[in-house]
Amino acid sequence: MQSPQNTLLCHGCAAAVHCGRGEFYVVRIEAFADPSPPELTEIDTGRNFHEELQRLIDQAAGMSEQEALDQVHRRLTLCLCNACFARWIENPVSGGEA
Repeated sequence: MQSPQNTLLCHGCAAAVHCGRGEFYVVRIEAFADPSPPELTEIDTGRNFHEELQRLIDQAAGMSEQEALDQVHRRLTLCLCNACFARWIENPVSGGEA
């Protein structure tokens, strides 16, 4: 008999899946902002650059630490039943549409 802690819910369809039966996949997604250094032109290094930097600082001042972090890096772990995984893996950027 399976205990409740050995049962998970599929993030795609909310079906119950049971650990140890091969009924699901664990999908780990890591997303992060463009890590390349910004391209700066001669114009950017002048007054406009400092104005833009101040605008970004002012914008970030209204954010919580978590909100700022979420704009830079996100990590998700999903549990997908075999059927949802089969649909997702064929087109992972579809947003769920067939």
